[in-house]
This record gives sequence, C-alpha cells and structure tokens, in this order.
Amino acid sequence: MQAFTVEQVRRLEAVAMRVVPEGALMQRAAAGLAAVVATELVRRTGRVYGARVLVLVGPGNNGGDALWAAARLARRGARVSAVSVLGRPHAEGLAALLAAGGRLLDADALGDLARYDLALDGVLGIGGRPGLPEDVAGLVARLDAAHVPVVAVDLPSGVAADTGAVPAEAVAAAVTVTFGVVKVCHLLEPARSRTGRLVLVDIGLDTTTETPEIDAWDADRVADAWPWPGASSDKYGKGVVGVDAGSETYPGAGIMATYGAVHGGAGMVRFLGPQSAHPMITTNLPDVVFAAGRVQAHLLGSGWGERPDGTQVVADAVGSGVPGVLDADGLGHRPDTLPGSWLLTPHAGELAKLLGVERTQVEDDPLAAVRAGVDKTGATVLLKGATQLVARPGTTTVELAVPGPAWTGQAGSGDTLAGLCAAVLAAGRPAHEAAVLAASLQAVAAAAHPGPLPPHVLAERCADQLGAWWRERQP
Repeated sequence: MQAFTVEQVRRLEAVAMRVVPEGALMQRAAAGLAAVVATELVRRTGRVYGARVLVLVGPGNNGGDALWAAARLARRGARVSAVSVLGRPHAEGLAALLAAGGRLLDADALGDLARYDLALDGVLGIGGRPGLPEDVAGLVARLDAAHVPVVAVDLPSGVAADTGAVPAEAVAAAVTVTFGVVKVCHLLEPARSRTGRLVLVDIGLDTTTETPEIDAWDADRVADAWPWPGASSDKYGKGVVGVDAGSETYPGAGIMATYGAVHGGAGMVRFLGPQSAHPMITTNLPDVVFAAGRVQAHLLGSGWGERPDGTQVVADAVGSGVPGVLDADGLGHRPDTLPGSWLLTPHAGELAKLLGVERTQVEDDPLAAVRAGVDKTGATVLLKGATQLVARPGTTTVELAVPGPAWTGQAGSGDTLAGLCAAVLAAGRPAHEAAVLAASLQAVAAAAHPGPLPPHVLAERCADQLGAWWRERQP
C-alpha cells in the first residue's frame, strides 16, 4: 500500500480534472462513499430504508462529497439529516440532498443523538487544519457518548493529513472512506487509530507520476520477501551474527538481543557481550558461540551504558566492511558518516538526541525526522515506536513495517528487534529490508500471541511465525 501527501493529491486531482467532465471526481467519490455507508448500515441495522443518518457538514469539497453521498442514501429511503457545523455548505450538494428528501437542521435541533444509526463526518478534508473548533468537538463527543458509529469522509476531521499527528480534538471513525489514494495520516499513529477500517474508492487518479511518500508492507509481502534458506544452505549461508551487546550493568540487553538473532533465523550467533550473560545464554541457547570470528553482520550497542572503548569498537566493525546494526547506547559512538549498509535503530528520544532536537519534534513529524536521520548519518534508519518507519539513502519514500499491538511496548523489545534485524542482515538482505522484515515479524508474532509476553519469549514466537509462513509456502 502506498500513501501520498496533500500536495501530491492536489496535483493528481488537477491532472484528472483536465480530462473528465466538471464535477465527475466528486460524483465518483460520492457514489463510492454512499455504497460503503449503505453496506455499513445493512451490517449494523439490517437495512438502508428507514435508517437514520446524521451528516456533519463542513465547507468545500469534503462537505460536498458527504452531501452528494447523503442524497444518494436519501433516494434509497434513508432518513438523512444534515447539520452545517463549519462554514458554508457546498451549494449543489445541499440542494441535491434537500431534493432527495433530506433535511438541514440547526445543531440545537438535533435532540437525542442516540436515535441516529450512523453519522457521516464531512467536516474537514485534506486542506483542514488539525484539531476541531470547540462546538464541533462537543458534537463529536456527544456522538461518541451516544455510541453512534462515524464514517469519516476522506480522513477523520481534526487529524494532520501529512504527519498523522492529532494535536487537539479529532474524530474517531469506525470507517474512513478515502478517495483516489491513501493519505499519510491513514498509516501513521496516532491518526491511524482514529481512521478505523480504511476503504479506498477509485476515482481515476494516475499515481505513476508521483513518488509515494510511504510504502507500507503487509504480512504476505513480508513472508514472500523473507530470506528463506535453500536446500543446501549451511550456517554461513544463513548468516552469522556477531552480538556485542549488554554490559555488566545491563546484561539482559545482550541476552535479549541474542534471543532475537537466534530466533530470527541466524545460522550462528557469536556472543561477545558481558561474561555475566553467559550462564543464561548457555542454558537456554546452547547453540550460541562465545568467541570472535567470521560474521556476516554485526550487532552493537544495546545495553552498553557508559563504554569507554565504544567508539573504537564501532569504528572497527564499520571498517571491516561487514554490515551491521547499531542500537541504543551504541548510537552515541557512531562515526560522523556511516555506509547505507548499516542500520540505526533509535526510538523517538534517541533520534531526537541524534538530531539535536526535542523529542516532540520527532513525534509530531516522524517522516521528516527519520529522513533527517539518514541525511545526518548516511545510514539506513529504523525509527521504532507505535509506527515503525524505515528511511534509507537514495530515496524519499519511507517504508512502513506491518503495525502491531501495543504489547510490544516494553523494556527489551528494542533489543530483541535489533537481534532480529541483524539476523536478516546477515542472511544477505539490504539494511532497509532487514529493518522492515524484522519489525514486521515481531509485530505479526505479537498480534498472533497477544498478552504481556517478555521480549525474549516473544522472540521465540517469532520463530513459530516463521515456521507457519514456511509451511504455507510448501507445495
């Protein structure tokens, strides 16, 4: 799935409008929207005829899409009421709704909102500012309190279209019907959680002239791209990971990173971390080797703490010409410039420190921040968090890993993720694929095994998930 910015959408629509009759795009959008709303009404109430629909109408084309769709529903017998909550409603759309038997009400005349079966959010579109006016926010809150499901038109009103930020009150939709292309906000948290089920309506836009802002992976694509071993693969063919992670203060980081590398499919793992981690690794992962030697990928930095020789260790690993993963404390020991074959795995706070900005700046515009991380370091960057983004040198498109549940948000998850990344990197995949595949695997495994599993146990479930994908692909 690909997503595009507001500026890109406007260019695509402008091109399309030069070759179709005036108003054709709006009618296509309205027809698709009405069809989705009708299906949702039938699913929830068993009918369209007689169902009660409330339309929240804002100015411009977003409100026009909602009104034209509402007119189609009214012609099918739905009891449609519209309320103008912001600006002047689209004149032709409103006239069509009234001609079809719909009504225009004042907000004060809405009465008990629980009598409505569904509400249509046509307040703000891609040109709207984030947040809602106080009176609109109040009405949206009343709908929520009355348990009235909302279908958002193009995007939930109040979210930031190009960043996914939700700086103030916004609609939380059960379904969002978007037109032509997916927008950035549909894929990035926290706006993604307010989008609900996303339905894309084709209105005839040709996206081949635009470079997508986001390339979002799904689980099938991850499974297809996984570096599955061949019949003749040996441990070196599958990849050897050298793990220098953890410290006497934080031995668990090295242990969890090792769990990730082993259960991510590495042919062998060489553990070069603290002595205190050896007993647990020996007991639970007896295949791990405690000696330096040939590796296909390095993993450095997780749980290092204050490490006086950290800068030299990183420099030696980079100088070896072997790709690697640099995580957590290791980020502070990086050279000024890294090759794109190296993967940095910061969370928002660590990326903010790397860039010399406040954490909120990274969280408010993660796309810009992850690209800035690439520009500053030369490396591939995986920004960890609720939305996991991967940027790399040479392209502006940011890749998005499969999203997962919030269960993974716990201490140590990043360590195991770094190990998973290193295993894929050692198998020969480029850094950006290693990041997307590993983060997606962890998310899919967490979704399949919900609950507060410790990160090293979730790493074991990652191996189970790989096994399930492998079985699905056998003849």
